[in-house]
Amino acid sequence: MYTKFFNVEPEKQDRIINAAIKEFAQKGYDKASTNEIVKEAEISKGLLFHYFKNKKQLFLFLVDYCYETIAKEFYEKFSLDEVDFFNRMRQSVIIKMELSERHPDIFKFIQEAYMEDAPDIKTEMEKKLREQIGINIAKVYEGIDYSKFRDDVDLQKVLKIMTWTFEKMSDEELNKAKLSPSHEMDYQKMFHEVEEYFDILKKCFYK
Repeated sequence: MYTKFFNVEPEKQDRIINAAIKEFAQKGYDKASTNEIVKEAEISKGLLFHYFKNKKQLFLFLVDYCYETIAKEFYEKFSLDEVDFFNRMRQSVIIKMELSERHPDIFKFIQEAYMEDAPDIKTEMEKKLREQIGINIAKVYEGIDYSKFRDDVDLQKVLKIMTWTFEKMSDEELNKAKLSPSHEMDYQKMFHEVEEYFDILKKCFYK
């Protein structure tokens, strides 16, 4: 679908991607201006729409690009050698915090994208989020030592409880950010709150 764009020299690709990420992250989907994007990227508007059919296609391309960029770095750092469930989850949170500091613009864009209510993209974004959560859960849970869990509990239900807990926490943090003027998320605060839930869940479900 994006063959024309990927045939462009890497330096120009980076200019377009960075300009678009900046514009969408700062203004959201509806208010983002393709005029500002082409101005920042130093290309013509006609050329932008030669690569991407319209603003929606550009936005959805960026969602996939940013997710894949972060996922690649995340799984390069993520170790499956750690088989304790809670240590594995803790590792996941720490890596995400490190990546958010290394790629603030990308994280800001992804965060804004998941908060989008624009009718033009809302359905696609909800679908992408569900798919990404499913893929990540499958990878992160791979090889876990489930023998540490209590024998008198239904393991599948326990995993669902914990998955829903952290999904709900993530949703709440996104909603808080959405309501704040800056749309900023406090990752350090989130990490400490996650640790508190780890302690409670571990006491409930470990032997």
